[in-house]
Amino acid sequence: MFKTLQPLILASESPRRKRLLESVGVEFKAYPSGINESIRADYPGETPAGIAERCACRKADSVSPLNPAAWILGADTTVVLDGRIFGKPSCSAEAAQMLDMLSDRTHEVITGMCLLGPRGNVCRGGAITTLVRFKSISAREIEAYVKTGEPLDKAGSYGIQGIGAFLVRSVEGSYTNVVGLPLCETLDWLIDENIIEPA
Repeated sequence: MFKTLQPLILASESPRRKRLLESVGVEFKAYPSGINESIRADYPGETPAGIAERCACRKADSVSPLNPAAWILGADTTVVLDGRIFGKPSCSAEAAQMLDMLSDRTHEVITGMCLLGPRGNVCRGGAITTLVRFKSISAREIEAYVKTGEPLDKAGSYGIQGIGAFLVRSVEGSYTNVVGLPLCETLDWLIDENIIEPA
């Protein structure tokens, strides 16, 4: 669908982000940033969207010096309920607790993005928000889902593209944003900067 005109690096080890870009034919190399999740610690007055964008830029910044001739795309996805950020759970018990808190509620999924040009010049930054409504989840459903292991490496303890789809009553906004990368906006950025074009 698309062909890549300039070297592109995805500063992520997320298989979901990789699959989204690969699904439309974008050629890229993936380099894990190695940035610790603790970078999400907020600064006074910083919004969840601001935190997500800052984290995306930190990830891109960490990869850029190793690839000075390439464009670098960083992304960071968080789940937010009542202003509280839900990252990846540290254990099964924390995953179950998160799911119980999200049950029968609408939460935000925010992906911060950062696109760095060659030699680390900041080109674009921003954040995309999607609203996700969960069904009322029973304790037995939560226990059964956590036992699958799927929640343990996902922000908010669920994967909408996997088994966790059964939790979702509705989505308002970008579906791919909930998966981990708002594909429409990402492709717009890459086209605008002449990094890709329709094949």
